[in-house]
Amino acid sequence: MALPIRSLKTKKTGQAPSDPLDGLAARLHGVLAEGNGTRLAKARVGAWIRNLLDTLFPQVAEQTYATTGEVRDALDASAAELRALLRPLEDAIDDPAEVAGAFFRSLPEIHRQLMIDATALERGDPAAESVDEVILAYPGFMAIAVHRIAHRFNELGVPILPRVLSEWAHERTGIDIHPGATLGHPVIIDHGTGIVIGETALIGNNVKLYQGVTLGALSVAKSLASTRRHPTIENDVVIYANATILGGETVIGRGSVIGGNVWLTASVPPDSIVYQRSEVHVRQGRADFEAPDFVI
Repeated sequence: MALPIRSLKTKKTGQAPSDPLDGLAARLHGVLAEGNGTRLAKARVGAWIRNLLDTLFPQVAEQTYATTGEVRDALDASAAELRALLRPLEDAIDDPAEVAGAFFRSLPEIHRQLMIDATALERGDPAAESVDEVILAYPGFMAIAVHRIAHRFNELGVPILPRVLSEWAHERTGIDIHPGATLGHPVIIDHGTGIVIGETALIGNNVKLYQGVTLGALSVAKSLASTRRHPTIENDVVIYANATILGGETVIGRGSVIGGNVWLTASVPPDSIVYQRSEVHVRQGRADFEAPDFVI
């Protein structure tokens, strides 16, 4: 749609424009005028990560590659697009081309870790029939794949881009992993909807998380943003649905099992089983039974 070109006329007296849309236009123009603000084309980032995932995992790609050379060409094209994406951030990073190069030098190891994740998920889920199915259809795998990519950019000191990538995955999977969180391998996310993993969380190897798990922070002042605020999950831990584990000093010991709906703000030793006891009452007949008054 073509928009009319209109000059914004304001009086030299500094008075605000009489038309409120003129005032809005001035504020919006000022967001990036004269180098103010940070610009990153979010839709372009989304297209870049989608194309990179298609190249790394041909199972999900619309396009197929006939030769190894064509795959390499696709990777080189992705690297060129990344350099272009990073260019608006060059005031915050020393050398966008070097950052892009460092990321792509890390890509073989990232892919290796992701294949370990996918294989572990397939082996641990009776409903999974193949590793290809995990790569094609499991939101937990997509969330981890994008996280490992975003986390590498976070390590390289790239601003904004890691968060945009993590939110791209969040929008598609319902799984919210801050790019600063450190994940071992494999990490298995089963179902996954509603999982939240905070910025300073540390997760060990062979950890399994079910839907609704929160690895969060206790309420802290903004001035403490650079401190450890999120829990440490050691190796071989299983955390069941809707468990909440909070605090930077909270450590879940190796080999522990955290039951569903548990709320934890204190550490537990290795090989612990933590669960919440609940009672379910079943009775026959409805005589003399007064139903609760609620509406859904």
